[in-house]
Amino acid sequence: MSKIIPHLWFDKEAREAADFYCAAFPDSKITQSVILRDTPSGDSELISFQLAGQPFMALSAGPLFKFNPSTSFILNFDPSKGRSKEDLEAEGASGRLKLPRGDARYDASSSLEALWEKLLPGGKVLMALQQYPHAPLYGWLQDRYGVSWQLMLSDSGDKRPFITPALLFVGEVCGKAEEAGAFYASVFEHSGAGSIHRYPAGMEFDKEGTVMYSEFMLGGQWFAAMDSGYKHEFAFNEAISFMVYCDSQEEIDHYWTRLSAVPEAEQCGWLKDRYGLSWQIVPRALDGMMQDPDQGRVARVMQAILQMKKLELAKLQRAYA
Repeated sequence: MSKIIPHLWFDKEAREAADFYCAAFPDSKITQSVILRDTPSGDSELISFQLAGQPFMALSAGPLFKFNPSTSFILNFDPSKGRSKEDLEAEGASGRLKLPRGDARYDASSSLEALWEKLLPGGKVLMALQQYPHAPLYGWLQDRYGVSWQLMLSDSGDKRPFITPALLFVGEVCGKAEEAGAFYASVFEHSGAGSIHRYPAGMEFDKEGTVMYSEFMLGGQWFAAMDSGYKHEFAFNEAISFMVYCDSQEEIDHYWTRLSAVPEAEQCGWLKDRYGLSWQIVPRALDGMMQDPDQGRVARVMQAILQMKKLELAKLQRAYA
């Protein structure tokens, strides 16, 4: 079961967006839906869904935050799956895998292009879908809701998940991607560093030695991080946060103490870290409480949450009971 889950904050489109994503991605489904009554944003809908097996949550809670490319999701299309080394070498580096009709193995580049075409309508292209030095086929887009996706054909041989959250460090935190990855790895168990690629000398905006691309594992899940010295009109915000599931109050206390760096941002289990990234530190038992068919119980738990900064499991259990 996933330790860290991406959480998407919408104005009022959470259900619509979840339906859209589940229709676009293979092996995807909505798993739960609950209405949160009498929140500061009124009645809010919370949707749990999976995209290609990766859990997500989406919340309709008003127009407080806007999605931007500081947090995106890399979609890794691996043409090496199910293929021999000889096949790959024979087909070259074009990214176009020539599979006969009816072959059970998929054509990764065609799958990439098909998903690109599903996600793009109503959105915009941030980087054109084409060949780049780092990938035979790659493109970056914002969909109709503003969520950013990086679609990449990759046959590096490293085993990586299909969906990887990616953090772009810009503005005041530009140059801190490597530091952040090491810090997060010190906070979470089952963590460690992956590959890192640095900007060379002579880049127009990006400082030599800062991170062009890096990856790290947190709680057994892969993340990516990059620095960008370009002038960007965005930064991390609450539109995309990461929910950390905890099995005890001791675990909640640990993550809260290590991650929280902006006291005024602490509310209802939400916090901001030293880089401006938002996290939600929640007891795993809360899912069962919020999905209870007894709306009285759900309402009591919700009202208890609204009175808290760091969540207190014992108080939530008492409210539920």
